[in-house]
Amino acid sequence: MRGPAVMLSQFMGDAPPFDSLDGVAKWLAGFGYVGVQVPVHDPRLIDLDRAATDDAYCRDYKQRLADLGMEITELAAHRAGQLTAVNPAYSEIADVFADPSVRGKPAARAAWAAQRLRRAIEAAARLGLRRVAAFSGAFVWPYFYPWPPAPPGLVDAAFEELARRWRPLLDQAEHADVDICFELHPGEDLHDGVTFDRFLTLLDGHRRARILYDPSHMLMQQMDYLGFIELYGERIGAFHVKDAEFVRSARSGLYGGFQDWAQRPARFRSPGDGQVDFKGVFSRLAAAGYQGWCVLEWEDCLKRKEDGAREGAPFIARHMIRTTDAPFDAALRRGMDRAQAHRILGIAP
Repeated sequence: MRGPAVMLSQFMGDAPPFDSLDGVAKWLAGFGYVGVQVPVHDPRLIDLDRAATDDAYCRDYKQRLADLGMEITELAAHRAGQLTAVNPAYSEIADVFADPSVRGKPAARAAWAAQRLRRAIEAAARLGLRRVAAFSGAFVWPYFYPWPPAPPGLVDAAFEELARRWRPLLDQAEHADVDICFELHPGEDLHDGVTFDRFLTLLDGHRRARILYDPSHMLMQQMDYLGFIELYGERIGAFHVKDAEFVRSARSGLYGGFQDWAQRPARFRSPGDGQVDFKGVFSRLAAAGYQGWCVLEWEDCLKRKEDGAREGAPFIARHMIRTTDAPFDAALRRGMDRAQAHRILGIAP
């Protein structure tokens, strides 16, 4: 495991030090972070077109961060992933994520999003990275609750098209030796293990389709987020350290009653302030052989981001596990031949 690291999106702002890569990275390094997950949609953080084509730019970019004691953990292309598949119910709202030239033009917007994802894959390869984080997009999320029931075949058609759009991107990722790590997230068609499996089957188990594991989204869905690691450990390529809580209410439940985040029964919290069993999470990731970055994604609806950042680095450092290369009882273990084993077991020759 590597870290502590931090996703930059939630810490950007209009005033220094939050309005530039150097400013926000230096500020975060002061708390002990050594890695940054860089969202590619923000030109203040990265020039994606140059990173995809210019080796000198990539060398200079990495050196800028190295001078601050930082590394890039992954590129994050969540917004482009979101726009890969958009149900018409969300089309106008989702336009805010797109370039103005393609807003109101669903086909052009999807093509633009695919081009941004291709650029992110190319940039990751030039920067020497192995992971791009993304959302899957959503054709059928509006129908997640089966009333009125979705017509037969609707979900099948949605996942077939989702797989069709992602396959060439995953094939490009294979050529570039880069994984695409899907953050399983409500609002996306890939939001749990069942939907990821459905997608993966249609892609013939494509080895570049991996998972960004975030236990907060699973706790809020009331999933067994520890058991998930045991089932999908080999597919987990990235990790968001984000906490959440579900506070039972007599007035509202999992769906939230259209309330703001602070009033919802299920809500995000800073690590350690919610209900995620992070000792269990880190232990199971270690057992699964996870060797990637541990990245704070801060989205607390109550706490100031300055406090979340300050507390996050030591929290992650305290939980990371350096796996042992020898069992604790190695000194007591010794080999034996078959004859000795038979004698111990009382098995006659």
